[in-house]
Amino acid sequence: MIPLSIIIPVFNEETNLVLLKERIFNSIAPIFKEFEIIFINDGSKDKSIYIIKEMAKVDNQIKYIDFSKNFGHQIAVSAGLEMCKGALIVIMDADLQDPPELIPKLIEKSKEGFDVVYAKRIQRNGETYFKRKTASIFYSLINRLTDVEIPNEAGDFRLINRKICNIIKSMPEKNKFLRGQIAWAGFNQSNVDYIREERHSGKTNYTLLKMIQLAFDGITSFSNLPLKLATILGFVVSGFSFLVILYTLYSKYIAGGAEKGWPSIMVSILFIGGVQLICLGIIGEYIGRILDNVRDRPLYLIKETNILD
Repeated sequence: MIPLSIIIPVFNEETNLVLLKERIFNSIAPIFKEFEIIFINDGSKDKSIYIIKEMAKVDNQIKYIDFSKNFGHQIAVSAGLEMCKGALIVIMDADLQDPPELIPKLIEKSKEGFDVVYAKRIQRNGETYFKRKTASIFYSLINRLTDVEIPNEAGDFRLINRKICNIIKSMPEKNKFLRGQIAWAGFNQSNVDYIREERHSGKTNYTLLKMIQLAFDGITSFSNLPLKLATILGFVVSGFSFLVILYTLYSKYIAGGAEKGWPSIMVSILFIGGVQLICLGIIGEYIGRILDNVRDRPLYLIKETNILD
């Protein structure tokens, strides 16, 4: 086992990799003589993997895992956790918004007896108001819907020790939500504050659709509340429908005001049908996750790696 592993998922980051590697080496070399940087190429379409391989030829601390296709950010990090050899493990992105210069502070904080030290953003430069607001809503929502307290303004940039790494590796679910899984594990956790800078270059790969998918994964992985809400909504709509039936009978046989093609009938049908589709969609999300786990397909496929067993 070596002192430190740094796990970096990569997707179309060719313009950032060389500078990222230099900044990591400048930050870590004074602390550890032995460490590894694991780049996980998650199906990049640019020259990322070629740059990584060239760096690996020069520095034996550089390791890489080249996926056969894009499997997603959380799966890429999971692959790094599976294959890393460090007693301490740092997870960070390749866009240089996670500053490598913060890693020594994470290490120092861990020496105080913390199993997890996450980087907490006190300022987010270069991000729109919409993205900051939706991120805040996401954390508030998931903390209310689940029994896991995920720190606000903390992404995947963090340090964990080998004990936490082994716990995460033992979790068999296919739909990974690592920041939730690490928070669920408990143990001693703390944070280090930092200012998140803009991307050094390139465009963000985390689109709104991917953020929504991550939110779905987080909520469905740690809470059954949406299923309970679907059940409650079903009872509420049934009660509403029963009242509409009574009102319809009253209008026809007592008030005598019913007319053919009564618009409220269509409104009721559409309303009930919409609620049914919502409930079926929620149930389908959970069934889909069950199906993924029953299939038991591998999380990822490796095209090439220089990590030896």
